[in-house]
Amino acid sequence: MTSDLVRRALTESALRPLPKPARDLLESLAAPPRLVAHLRAVHDVAWQLADWVRQHYPVEFDRSAVLFGAAVHDIGKTLHVGELSGPGSDHEHAGYEILLAHGVDPRLARFARNHASWHADGIDLEDLLVSLADKVWKGKRVPELEQLVTDRLAEAGGQEPWEVFMALDDELGRIAEDADRRLAFQASYPVTV
Repeated sequence: MTSDLVRRALTESALRPLPKPARDLLESLAAPPRLVAHLRAVHDVAWQLADWVRQHYPVEFDRSAVLFGAAVHDIGKTLHVGELSGPGSDHEHAGYEILLAHGVDPRLARFARNHASWHADGIDLEDLLVSLADKVWKGKRVPELEQLVTDRLAEAGGQEPWEVFMALDDELGRIAEDADRRLAFQASYPVTV
């Protein structure tokens, strides 16, 4: 049964709603309210990033996969609740397994496992965008990750990396300006019910 706090985390604020399959899965797992709020914040930023990339770069990527990935990337924290308020990576593989067990295509389940693995084999632009959204939602800037995104976009668009970096830097700065609001939204929900 979905708690009132989870229902509020799924619906309150101006953040974009999560995709229905992600919402349904979070409700069925009785996800902690703070996790739901976090996933909404990251998903909202992923939406902004995906739209920006699509508007400015002739690169093929699966926008719906990015949005779903952002909406479920930390789902393993339903089992590793301590990682909602402290460090840890046990949630990554656990999240991948949870998603597979619930019938999610491995192509989409990978985001739970890959969102902190920027240099692993097979990482593509979709993975990098989910990882980037998971950082910049709170105003955190990670130069190494941003460089990987810059390189992919520069190659796809035939532009100089410095040009792409300048544009990406401006966009990430714009998104980061709203980090306090997203952090306050997440913090307004408890880790456990």
